[in-house]
Amino acid sequence: MEVQNDVKEKILLEKSNGAFMAIFLIITFIATIAIFFLGINYESGYLILLSLLLLPIEMVSLAGFKVLGPQESLVYTLFGKYTGTLKGDGFYYINPFSTAVNPAAKTELGQSSDVKTSTNVLSSAANTTSVIKSKKISLKVMTLNNSKQKVNDALGNPVDIGVAVMWTVVDTAKAVFNVDNFKEYLSLQTDASVRNIVKIYPYDVAPNIDTTGDGNPDDGSLRSSTTVVAERIKQEIQNRVDFAGLKILDARITYLSYSPEIAQAMLKRQQAAAVVDARATIVDGAVGMVQMALEKIKENKIVDLDEERKAAMVSNLLVVLCSNNEVSPVVNSGSLY
Repeated sequence: MEVQNDVKEKILLEKSNGAFMAIFLIITFIATIAIFFLGINYESGYLILLSLLLLPIEMVSLAGFKVLGPQESLVYTLFGKYTGTLKGDGFYYINPFSTAVNPAAKTELGQSSDVKTSTNVLSSAANTTSVIKSKKISLKVMTLNNSKQKVNDALGNPVDIGVAVMWTVVDTAKAVFNVDNFKEYLSLQTDASVRNIVKIYPYDVAPNIDTTGDGNPDDGSLRSSTTVVAERIKQEIQNRVDFAGLKILDARITYLSYSPEIAQAMLKRQQAAAVVDARATIVDGAVGMVQMALEKIKENKIVDLDEERKAAMVSNLLVVLCSNNEVSPVVNSGSLY
């Protein structure tokens, strides 16, 4: 996705300069007060007027002090034009007329939220502290725990799936100016990516399903290939949010099941398949045992059996070996025939 006039991030200040400007303004305040009293002492209207002009300028200058904690940033514009980004902990001073911008300031996604605490060492800047709090962009690793959604798998069966995404902001300018709200944009693209990937896979391994796109059927499924599915979801989301300045660090499937309306039917199908597999194994073993018994009788020349008696013996052995219940033996004390 391409955006016209794509804004590139630029760091506003490499080093914090707030302490130097604080000392400078303190000295300026003292000088202004001294000029004011000198004007009164010498009855000089010019000195009094000068001090009265300097005071509001110095008061406005206090708005330029900004405090950032670790892994915090602020994006600033000046009269509508992007001027730069403050990054990293420190005590900064910028143009007091600059405005912090963060359209996603009040948006919270699942477990994630921006840092909400801020300390301003200058009491005169307390009025701007609440504004700074809401405009900060966290650079920490955050978690998007999207709610469970219903998606049809490759066979059309409805599946409930939940995904947790670990993400962070790597380009504050793109995050703020390329999309209207980067948090809501991330949530929407996560939902779309989950749907696009889940519809490729069946819930369980199914025949004639190609999940890799190479044209050959494989044994991929949502239940047995969760790591592969999660990685594909991660890459899909990253491709969608890259131009918004976001980086997807990890994605994990947190919930996976058939939707309630078909869960019982699918459970019965799984149970039936398990019973069939078990019966097939029992029959294979029973046939092998019967064959071995006939070969041993013939090899040791215990008794000669014609085809009819062999068939009867095979029938009885299979009943005994394949029966679910214990069989009561019947002893024949008479003639063989």
